[in-house]
Amino acid sequence: MTHLKVGDKAPNFSGVDQNGSAHTLADYKGKKLVVFFYPKANTPGCTAEACDLRDNFERFQSNNYALLGVSADSQNAQLKFKDKFNFPFPLLADEDKSVIQAFGVWGPKKFMGKEYDGIHRTTFVINESGIIEQVISEVKTKAHAAQILG
Repeated sequence: MTHLKVGDKAPNFSGVDQNGSAHTLADYKGKKLVVFFYPKANTPGCTAEACDLRDNFERFQSNNYALLGVSADSQNAQLKFKDKFNFPFPLLADEDKSVIQAFGVWGPKKFMGKEYDGIHRTTFVINESGIIEQVISEVKTKAHAAQILG
């Protein structure tokens, strides 16, 4: 789905989180950044994925990682999702899909025989210099931290 691959420079994105705070790629220079795209806040798979990352957040922090969740949900939906599950990382409300499009994770999907356009659950690990180190398109929602941290 995505055209981005390991070794590519990460897109210079800009988006706002659940509180209206801006986030750009440059904000994370010097840290490893995990950008995880999920289809919809408060759905079973997305909740399992984000909770697994939350439960391993200290491991990420101790290894110099920052985490950033992204979906096309509204700021209000992201805020409710973050508060309900106490996520220690920001969730971008990418309603205009500019970040989603920049990373190439929007496209045709199938569910129960129906085809529609949506977000493909994909995670990008970006190194301290802004280069993509890992692209995970087969996300294991209940064991995603292990996929990233090994």
